[in-house]
Order: sequence, then structure tokens, then C-alpha cells
Amino acid sequence: MRALSVGDDALLVEVSSGEQAQALHAELLRRRAEGTLSVREIVPAARTVLLDGLADPVRLASELTASDVSPALPRTQEIIELPVRYDGPDLADVATLWDVSEEAVARIHADTEFRVAFCGFAPGFGYLTGLPARYDVPRRATPRTSVPAGAVALAGPYTGVYPRSSPGGWQLIGTTDAVLWDHARVPAALLSPGTRVRFVPPGRP
Repeated sequence: MRALSVGDDALLVEVSSGEQAQALHAELLRRRAEGTLSVREIVPAARTVLLDGLADPVRLASELTASDVSPALPRTQEIIELPVRYDGPDLADVATLWDVSEEAVARIHADTEFRVAFCGFAPGFGYLTGLPARYDVPRRATPRTSVPAGAVALAGPYTGVYPRSSPGGWQLIGTTDAVLWDHARVPAALLSPGTRVRFVPPGRP
């Protein structure tokens, strides 16, 4: 673990894996909730966590780099269920990459409980982890100029849902009608780091 100063009152903490970043994020949220950490923002990413608005970043940097954060992730009680139709144009390609049928891709994906590791790319876009590493897939060699809102997609170890139409190079396996970002909703983002997510196809209880 390495802590880098960012301006006068922020730290960027680097770790070696996504699992460690998620565990650190959960631990920092716990400390803030119990009142032992005063910080304005805690923002996770793939292998970093940014802390902004610290009173004493030097002291915290020393404490964090000397500590051992448990890899065990506390599980939130909330679970978001997203209705999904496995009708994406890249479903057959993903089936080939996984060496299974298209029906099996849908079943494996729907049987997985995901967790939002971090958010980014576009407002409301969450990077969801949960699939075993053997199901990692590459991005498309040629990105699409337009991916529709609600597209359920895979890239590397992540599943994501496009909250609005945008260019993208992820493998599209399905569609959801869930609204990922609504500025009139509080909070505007349906998904946030730590949220548990399941994809529910038609007929699945």
C-alpha cells in the first residue's frame, strides 16, 4: 500500500488489486461511520482510493501504510435487482470465448451476485465484479460509435450497464430498462460502490 499526497488535504492510496481497493474502501467507510475518520469524500477506483478533505493527511498516510486491511468485505444488506433480456449483439461471441452456449452465458451471468467495485466513465456507470476470472473477456477490437442506454456489457473482469447512449467497446450481452441515472432522483445514481446487484431475466423469481 502506498499513500500519495494530492494537494493540501487529500491522499491517493494505491494498492495492488481491485479486491484490496474494495476492502480498503469498505474499511474507510466504516471508520467514517463510527466517527474515527474525518474525511469529506472517499472515492474508490480499480486499484486506488482517493480521500479528500482530510484534516491531517500526513498522519493518516503513515497510519494506512503501516496497517493491514483485511480482505474480507462487509456485505451491505441492500441488493438491487436489474431486469435483463439476454439479447445483446455480442452474446454469441461471448459464448464462443467462454466455450459455452448462449443460454449458458445467460444462466451463468444471472446466477452471479455482483458487487459495484467503483463508478466512473459516465454518471451512473458502475464497474461490477463477481464473475470468476475464467469469464474475463477482451474489449471489442473496434469500439461501437453508439451503444444504447441500458446495454448490459462485459469487459475484462467487469460487468457494466450503459446509463445513456455513448460510444463503447464492451461486449454487449443484454438489455435492461432500469434507469441508472436520474438527476431528479435522490440519489441520482441507482448504483454506488459496495451495492450488491443481481440481473433477473424474465420468469426468474
